[in-house]
Amino acid sequence: NAHSDFTRILLRYAHAFYVQVSQGAACNRVHSAEQRCARWLLMTHDRVNSDTFALTQEFLGHMLGERRATVNEACTALRSRALIRYTRGKVTILDREGLEACSCPCYGVVRKEYDGFMSVDAPH
Repeated sequence: NAHSDFTRILLRYAHAFYVQVSQGAACNRVHSAEQRCARWLLMTHDRVNSDTFALTQEFLGHMLGERRATVNEACTALRSRALIRYTRGKVTILDREGLEACSCPCYGVVRKEYDGFMSVDAPH
């Protein structure tokens, strides 16, 4: 029935979200700011449906739990490898595969969960 289908979808979403939050907490403890920055940029890219999106270093610093100066260093490193373009408050993903290679494995873990949640054929 529709009620049980809706409940099942909510539970699958809650599980995917829980994985994202717990993986993020672990990630913040063990991976570099550059790896975490790449992960966060990839996750944002997945959701905005555009290669270019508005994002300030201050906001990214809040999301990563880092000082703005640390975020600046991470973005500069990613920009120097031509993975992103960063201008005041705007990020453009130039090389997604390269950015995925720079990201920590946490991105793949969370992405797999959300892909499974979104999949029509996902187990009920």
